[in-house]
Amino acid sequence: MSGEAAPQTILLWDLPTRLVHWLIALLVPFSWWSATHEHLPWHRLSGYTILALLIFRLIWGFVGGGGARFSTFLRGPGAVIAYVRRRGAAFLSHNPLGGWSVAAMLAALTLQVSLGLFSVDEDGLEAGPLSKFVSFDVGRSIARIHHLTFWLLLALIALHLGAVAFYELRGSRLTLPMVTGRAARAAGLAEPRRAPLIAFLLAAAAAAAIAWFIAQGLGLRAGALS
Repeated sequence: MSGEAAPQTILLWDLPTRLVHWLIALLVPFSWWSATHEHLPWHRLSGYTILALLIFRLIWGFVGGGGARFSTFLRGPGAVIAYVRRRGAAFLSHNPLGGWSVAAMLAALTLQVSLGLFSVDEDGLEAGPLSKFVSFDVGRSIARIHHLTFWLLLALIALHLGAVAFYELRGSRLTLPMVTGRAARAAGLAEPRRAPLIAFLLAAAAAAAIAWFIAQGLGLRAGALS
């Protein structure tokens, strides 16, 4: 038996964060496929699910545990510059540059979903639940922007995957911790706090309720999901 101690690990990514990450990773290509093949009921359902996940992730960024909190990876310009110059300290979750790339992807995905809520198809037969707040022409313009911004989202996803592959090739394990939740403890970093179960239940309930309310046209029209 070797005398070496096993590397000490910490719970970096809690289960809710990992579930949101992988569900969005599956739903984004499904949304593209369902739109391309004109399965619009599935496209709407996928969009509403992504909306709920984004709302939950926003809430969880303030009340979650582990590396889920925005305060653990959204740093100021000084930290980003220091990291680029290789002068930064160890970080609990994403490095300063990676943290802002994640924020950019979440923002782009939020924009994409939001545009879909106001979009109207060319025949006016299919429309987002909030399209009643805009004219037909505006809804059509928003639908065109909705298609265009998908390419922006794809570019950010490609950049993210490229960065992950780069760090994996350099020996930094990024993918496995997002599966297991555990990562090697960096020197000088303490075990992150864990969020209580009640925080998850309240955040999930709030996200589901807000997403349902939006999908129902802000409660001003019945049958928006039918």
